[in-house]
Amino acid sequence: MPSAIQRIQALSNHLSTSPNPSITAKTTMSSEKKPPITCHVLDTSIGKPAKDIPVTLTLHNPPSPHTTPLLFTSTTNPDGRIASWSLSTPSTPFTEPVALESVFLPLHSSEEGGHQRYSLTFDTEKYFDQRGVETFFPEIQVKFVVRETQRGEHFHVPVLVGGFGWSTYRGS
Repeated sequence: MPSAIQRIQALSNHLSTSPNPSITAKTTMSSEKKPPITCHVLDTSIGKPAKDIPVTLTLHNPPSPHTTPLLFTSTTNPDGRIASWSLSTPSTPFTEPVALESVFLPLHSSEEGGHQRYSLTFDTEKYFDQRGVETFFPEIQVKFVVRETQRGEHFHVPVLVGGFGWSTYRGS
């Protein structure tokens, strides 16, 4: 009789689209493209990732033809991370939806020399309310600038949060 491990391997082989499931898994994991700006929230009061926190990424000075800030939204996953962003700024009729990658440091001139000003806003009040914890910071806003000379870099903004304090830094 086959062992449990052999049965699981046989089932995995059957469900895989590749004759070698380990190659398929590696390809899938490595081919996932991260957005140019990501974040991660850790709850220091419990020493664990903070899941289900709504986050808004705002590009305050978008390139033409956009005349108002662009808003992208997401919610932290069980690991406290943002894996993708969705546009939440209303689109102009008859225009294509805007992806973060399409506005992330395109060549454009602006009063700020091509630099783009962003903010990440974390809605922490609901997160702490659901845990029965009072918080002094119902919302956390982190503002940062991406300079034109930083084109092609990845920007990761981890946030450490507790009910009565928070901190951040530029991660990797």
